[in-house]
Amino acid sequence: MTDVHRLYAITHSLYSGRARAYLIKQGIPFQELSTGHESFKAEVLPKGKLPTIPTLVTPAFEVIRDGAAIIEHFEAANGRPCQPAGPRQQIISALFDVIGTDGLLRPAMHYRWNYPEENLEFVGYHFLHSQRDTPQRQDKTDYMMDRMRYAAQIFGVTEQSQGLVEELYLEYLDALNGHFEQYPYLLGWQPCIGDFGLLAPMYAHLGRDPHPARLMQQRATRVYRWVERMNRADQDVPEYFTPGTEFLANDEVPETLLAVVRVLAEDFVPETRAAAECINDWLAQHKPEAGTAAVGRLANPLGNGEFTVRGQTISALAQPYRFYLLQRVQAIYAGLAATDQASVKQMLQACGMSDILSIKLDRQLERSDNLEVWQA
Repeated sequence: MTDVHRLYAITHSLYSGRARAYLIKQGIPFQELSTGHESFKAEVLPKGKLPTIPTLVTPAFEVIRDGAAIIEHFEAANGRPCQPAGPRQQIISALFDVIGTDGLLRPAMHYRWNYPEENLEFVGYHFLHSQRDTPQRQDKTDYMMDRMRYAAQIFGVTEQSQGLVEELYLEYLDALNGHFEQYPYLLGWQPCIGDFGLLAPMYAHLGRDPHPARLMQQRATRVYRWVERMNRADQDVPEYFTPGTEFLANDEVPETLLAVVRVLAEDFVPETRAAAECINDWLAQHKPEAGTAAVGRLANPLGNGEFTVRGQTISALAQPYRFYLLQRVQAIYAGLAATDQASVKQMLQACGMSDILSIKLDRQLERSDNLEVWQA
């Protein structure tokens, strides 16, 4: 039996970058294949349940679908090397995992699809070469690209909201650049779970597509270096003259990172609240049985949440996956001692992010047979 894992992923896929970087940083041998590889449909999809990426096949032929599950598989087996010990750092790490994989979809989609003069040839190449080599290859490529353009709209990117989306993104990018001036990773000198979650949109869409990549290189060089760093097996910190090797001591969450959280809270909190209200209404009406799949992405929308940011109303698809990840943040908080809870809440209140501790769905989510499902 080989010790090499198979990672079914695509370079231009937002969610793939999260899992790929984790395997690289943890020194886990893997071979990357696209979903166009014949083995994906024949061997992997029956166990993976959904044709989504990333999907991992272990040397023992266990199939694990979704980046969060792939990372959890290795974290649980190896003593959680990417989870800080302190309560404040644990919460921040888990929070950035949610924000990266679900809270930054608007700028990721906007900067990919609304700058076709610069991006189209680059993106089209990657979509084409992720399809199987059949006579219908170009037709399938065109279909997939049209579908993803539509995704930008349902995540809340419209002609009316584009200016606000860019305004928020640039403020976030500037704040993140200021943080990486001081530290190479979110919480110091090694990546935490939140780094991998945040990389999802910051690599494939915002750090590789020509228009946003150039924007990042020119406006936020230190963020661009972090994107590079996250795809290197070594620490890759030559520009820091006195680097450490661990997470910051004494459970420190630096002010530079809290400044990033303040910017992100402006749309993440109201969107989370609106999405919870929407999904809870859906749950009350449909009353899904325990064990029913809760896959609320493009193929199975549950409705839209409407929220206001800086005086502008945005309507975006409400996705249960956000709350599947947010449950982890809330579970960490619930398991803390009272004094640690008070410290965490004070930190989040100062950033306008404390409401995420209490915004919940009326039904919990769990993972079963490679699917997120509703609990009883």
